[in-house]
Amino acid sequence: MKKSVILRGVLGFPLGITIGYCITIATSLIWAGGYYSPCVPELIAIMGSEIRAVLLQALLFGLLGTGFGMASAIWEIERWSLVRQTAVYFLTASVIMLPIAYLTRWMEHTVAGFLGYFGIFALIFAIVWVAQFLRCKRSVKKLNDGLSKSKET
Repeated sequence: MKKSVILRGVLGFPLGITIGYCITIATSLIWAGGYYSPCVPELIAIMGSEIRAVLLQALLFGLLGTGFGMASAIWEIERWSLVRQTAVYFLTASVIMLPIAYLTRWMEHTVAGFLGYFGIFALIFAIVWVAQFLRCKRSVKKLNDGLSKSKET
């Protein structure tokens, strides 16, 4: 299990950077009026230059990927219930995501900004969780149907 967690973390770093920059491209297409906006202007101001802000954000994207990659091993702890796996994964994901979102200024530094960001994070988590649950449920049904047919013959 340790090797698997470490490997997921190592592979998660470049994947986190890739996903992060795909998100910056998508958000630039939507909100930047035809320009590429690699990070929020507040982060650039705090870091003193765009390149410093981009470097920090790239590092943090990689850390997000590492953290989420390592945390994905939680879903393979078979002795835990689905409720426990979900709760521990959600808590772990929150502890990884929220400080990075705060540091990178992806959320306003107010209680309302934090609660709004957390609410969006929880909503996205719930949507992805339900989609994955339904996909797995469909796979299990397909396997069970296949087993039932093989028993009949």
